[in-house]
Amino acid sequence: MERREFLKKTGPPIALAAVAGTTGFVFHNREPVKHRNFLAKSASFEVPSDPTLPVLTSAMNLDPVAALNAALDGIGGIRRFVHQGERVVVKPNVGWDRTPAQGANTNPALVSEMVRLCLAAGAAQVTVADVSCNDARRSFLRSGIREAGESAGARVMLPAEEDFGEVEMGGVVLPRWEVLRHFVETDRFINMPVIKHHNLTLCTVGMKNLYGILGGRRNRLHQEIDQSIVDLAAFVRPTLTVVDGTRVLFRSGPQGGSLDDVTIENTVLCSTDQVAADARAVEFLGLSPDRVGHIVLADRSGVGTLDYQAAGYMEIA
Repeated sequence: MERREFLKKTGPPIALAAVAGTTGFVFHNREPVKHRNFLAKSASFEVPSDPTLPVLTSAMNLDPVAALNAALDGIGGIRRFVHQGERVVVKPNVGWDRTPAQGANTNPALVSEMVRLCLAAGAAQVTVADVSCNDARRSFLRSGIREAGESAGARVMLPAEEDFGEVEMGGVVLPRWEVLRHFVETDRFINMPVIKHHNLTLCTVGMKNLYGILGGRRNRLHQEIDQSIVDLAAFVRPTLTVVDGTRVLFRSGPQGGSLDDVTIENTVLCSTDQVAADARAVEFLGLSPDRVGHIVLADRSGVGTLDYQAAGYMEIA
């Protein structure tokens, strides 16, 4: 549908959402708005390292919520990462107008449980957000993530034009870029990617999922995509990376569509090292992490380590 025709049909609901300040709509790869306000990152999102704990855990269970809780308990539990009165942003992959079974977005059951856990740990506010590639309203609804987040007590914030601002990121390819404010105006950042094949980068897991904090013309970054991913990872440095390996999109990514492209793995990973998390996750796609450009570059740049076994890895039965 042409943009003009679309706006004629959906303009009033979009305008109402913008006025309400709770939902909105943004076109992927739209032109950035001139004279954008500048935003500043609140603080470091990371928690102190603990040599007595693994940096990466993996749990397998037919119940995704049980798998999440087992992996999280193994790495120190939610109260290691979320403290009383803190603001938390949860960043699932909600890029696509797809159902949970199609494996293109994060499992909504995991998102709901993470919101519940953060609130139980004393979080003052939990926000669930993403800058979708498809229509944001449809993606959040069809993925089940809007309902999952709201039912657990989160603010589910669709991208609204007024919520973007330019941020100094200090990267090679990303010295400055337009970012959705929810991802910088927070105390803790929990990244919740899903494991998928990607036609440009071989895979998309935690670090590539951070593209979903960006506005503007993201396709401009594809010329130097590995470096842009590493720039993002170095800037954000999430509090915790929770990898959804319950349903793995092993081909036709990142959007997918056919159930024949999905394998059932029933696994959840939790990590304080986003590079280690990605390195283990890509093995579900039959990839070796030392053959994936952005993982190797992130390791060399000191963002994390791809040698997850040496860093401290624990599989939980």
